[in-house]
Amino acid sequence: MKSIMKKTLIAIVFLTGLLQVSCTENFDALNTSPTQSSAASFDANLLLPSIEFNSANTLTGYAGAILFQSMWVQILSSTSSGAATYYSNGDKYVISSNTNAYIQSVWNNDYSAASYAFQMEQLTADKPALVNLNNIAKIMQVYCFATVTDVYGDVPYTQALQAKSGTTLPAYDSQQSIYMSMLAKLETATAALSAASPLPTNDAYAYKGDVSKWKKFGYSMMLKLAMRLTKVDPATAKTYAEKAAAGGVFASIDDDAYIMSDNSKGFTNGNGAALSTLADIYSVRWSKTLIDYLKATNDPRLSVSAEVPPAGLTANQSIDVVGDKTPAAQIGQPNGYDLNGGATDITKAPNYPGGTGTGADATPIGKYSRPTLIYRNRDAPIFVLTYAETELLLAEAATRGFTVPGTAASHYKNGIVAGILSLAKYGATAAISPAVATAYADANPLVAANALKQINEQYWATTGLQMNFVAAWNNWKRSGFPVLTPVNYAGNFSNGMIPRRQPYPTGEATLNAANYNAAVGKLTGPSDWITRMYWDK
Repeated sequence: MKSIMKKTLIAIVFLTGLLQVSCTENFDALNTSPTQSSAASFDANLLLPSIEFNSANTLTGYAGAILFQSMWVQILSSTSSGAATYYSNGDKYVISSNTNAYIQSVWNNDYSAASYAFQMEQLTADKPALVNLNNIAKIMQVYCFATVTDVYGDVPYTQALQAKSGTTLPAYDSQQSIYMSMLAKLETATAALSAASPLPTNDAYAYKGDVSKWKKFGYSMMLKLAMRLTKVDPATAKTYAEKAAAGGVFASIDDDAYIMSDNSKGFTNGNGAALSTLADIYSVRWSKTLIDYLKATNDPRLSVSAEVPPAGLTANQSIDVVGDKTPAAQIGQPNGYDLNGGATDITKAPNYPGGTGTGADATPIGKYSRPTLIYRNRDAPIFVLTYAETELLLAEAATRGFTVPGTAASHYKNGIVAGILSLAKYGATAAISPAVATAYADANPLVAANALKQINEQYWATTGLQMNFVAAWNNWKRSGFPVLTPVNYAGNFSNGMIPRRQPYPTGEATLNAANYNAAVGKLTGPSDWITRMYWDK
């Protein structure tokens, strides 16, 4: 992994060179290093880890997810105390000093990753020996665009990434048309992957270039996108979900798409970086909604994911201290409270458990559960798409009557077990035995009359504990589960409703004004936090 990430830096330098434009007749001759690789000789494999890491880390840390979606869907909670006032964006839907910067991070980062993928596609076009890398480039463009459109709605797509061809002010495409194009592109690119052709040599995913796993990734992503459309276009959802299942989706946790971070080389897990920041260690807790859900069924993940810090302010602010992981001791912090002494002070919350410590070492939030040390690791894995998610989506597809192998109950069980076992990728302290996972799943089977609720609540908890907050948020928007009670904190930016999209970056209104205004004019409401996008019905 470390050698792959080192090569990535070389790729970025080269790509920067490719994107330059000549200003004078002799500019290229004067400013081109005689040792720089040309496009003809450059190894496009070197771009792959940049695409993979940048697109994955877009959904972590201060890029927005931990500050927005993690608390919008009540996986995490924060009193937004002390130096960590930036968490007011999530827990209370209240603007902080950096909200506009957070809004644009997904946009900037994923378009950047998509541009690398597009460049990789161009460098491998019409080269039969690089057919796999070419099609992986197309698959990764879909992954990036899917993230952007699911966060913002209508976005530049057809004319995006075309700056070298002269299009620097791209028009916005409708989300409906984007989805139709992405599904078609996934179908073609995934089918074109071939084990008979050379494999990628610089793959930072756990796949290490295994084309059979990339094929499963493509079809699993097709399933995920297809299921987004269940309410707005059930016929298309059914068609592509069935195609994905027939093509071959993830078959075990060994197929999980994830990337191991490498903090020593600058490839830091954004969630680990946030949760190992002193202000965040103290301020960020698990939401009461999540902890109550896990405790209700004695979920074994509770014992590795949550801890009550030792008593006192100092222990609550320590990065290394290990708290009490006893499941019965865990208490989730309710969302929407602060430490300001007024009506919304955490001490006024229903069933407030009391603080810990005394005098200058006292803290009113000391008894609330926080994420364990596995989540404070800057080298932690970043989950992109997992077998657990895929099985839960297949369970829903079967529940809806789609033609997929297996039963809804069997897929649901597989999804639960996989979600539990996947946490072992965080390290030995997060590992739960297959026997325990299977026993838990057997004790909590799918009930047909309650299937959609069970499946989607499990999806929410699973992606939440994997720290894939945007996935949890998008599926909540689509499914309506779990049923959440919004926070209506004074001065909030969403009229007391849980946000359903991020507004467009502020720069779009000035830099790409005509196309921005045209896109805003097509929205079903203003360009705000609660106007629903195409598939969110």
